[in-house]
Amino acid sequence: MHVHDDPDVEAADLAARLRSGDPEALAEMYRRWSTLVHTIALRSLGTREDAEDVTQQVFVAAWRGRHTVRPDLGSPAAWLVGITKHRIADLRTERYRTHRNLQAVASELAASPVTVDDANWAERLLLVHELERMGDPRATVLRMAFIEDRTHEDIAQALDLPLGTVKSHVRRGLIALRDRMKEVERVSSH
Repeated sequence: MHVHDDPDVEAADLAARLRSGDPEALAEMYRRWSTLVHTIALRSLGTREDAEDVTQQVFVAAWRGRHTVRPDLGSPAAWLVGITKHRIADLRTERYRTHRNLQAVASELAASPVTVDDANWAERLLLVHELERMGDPRATVLRMAFIEDRTHEDIAQALDLPLGTVKSHVRRGLIALRDRMKEVERVSSH
């Protein structure tokens, strides 16, 4: 039997080549196992866009973390599945944080009085000012998401941005706005 006729030996050789920094080994791993990674991500996350994002992230992470692959311990496929599970967990955590931030902002807005008093006007002006300070595309993304009530997918398509970039702008923008509003509250309460 020739060495390369044994799939385990061939996979171990591929892992060793990746570990040593051979980019062709990564390309071969992608050809062999990207469908597996994509299928796991799609079943776990439910959207093709998220599954594609995770698949790309897994192979980038595999290249960056190639020194952690152990050709002598398990298959490269199992190693990639492990990375996939971590990326899926990271995305779910990010979704939860975004949802939690949205809920916090929504409850703060719901709690604020509807009457047009000086404080309310000042808060709205500050919000507009903070959005302008953020600059584009983040300010535009936040306006589209919360003022125009558009979905992340719709915003990504309209602005020709990757979906992950839109989600990141929303999450970071909300955190920055929330922190700035708290800062202003602290200053005004003294």
